[in-house]
Amino acid sequence: MTKVILVRHGETEWNRLRRIQGGNSDTQLNHRGRQQAESLALRLKQEEIQAVYSSPLQRAWDTARVIAGYHQLPVEIELSLREIEVGELEGVSIAEVGKHLSQLLIRHSQGGELPKLPGGESLTGVQQRVWSTIQRLVNRHGDGALVVVSHYFSILTTVCSVLNLPLPQIDRLRLNPGSISILTFDEQATRLTLFNDTCHLASTEQ
Repeated sequence: MTKVILVRHGETEWNRLRRIQGGNSDTQLNHRGRQQAESLALRLKQEEIQAVYSSPLQRAWDTARVIAGYHQLPVEIELSLREIEVGELEGVSIAEVGKHLSQLLIRHSQGGELPKLPGGESLTGVQQRVWSTIQRLVNRHGDGALVVVSHYFSILTTVCSVLNLPLPQIDRLRLNPGSISILTFDEQATRLTLFNDTCHLASTEQ
């Protein structure tokens, strides 16, 4: 059995300010985000982890680096794990847009293809590139546990793949910074065994 531990990076200032943060925003962890990364690392300290993979974006890499440090492992970068390209919406406040980004991504989707954002990409494109990467990493390692540090839509589209959930339903899901979700792969099935767990972050929320 292969266990894939999906980690969403810790908080950034753009998370705190509720600004849209896509694949072209190389934002860094803020103070709380660095605390969250340390809490994640302590939570996963006892796992027998074979490898740690990360999106190339700084907020993910910094989170992954803290986790990997407890296991004397390098952080291996996978370009395809980056966040969705949001194009013209990069850095725009959610208040200015007036709705969640996920609602924009699934508009006009009934019976048709999901739209691309202006200058960006669609959820379908994100799902295809991330899910194919997850499958490749599972095939590479076989039995054992892997950590994959990524982003909101990168992880949620993967969850939709595992659950056979149509992408227009993604707005029903929420994923916190610094959270853990776990997938298991065996000969019988692929399962979601944990979703958006943040119990380890209690000390950072005070």
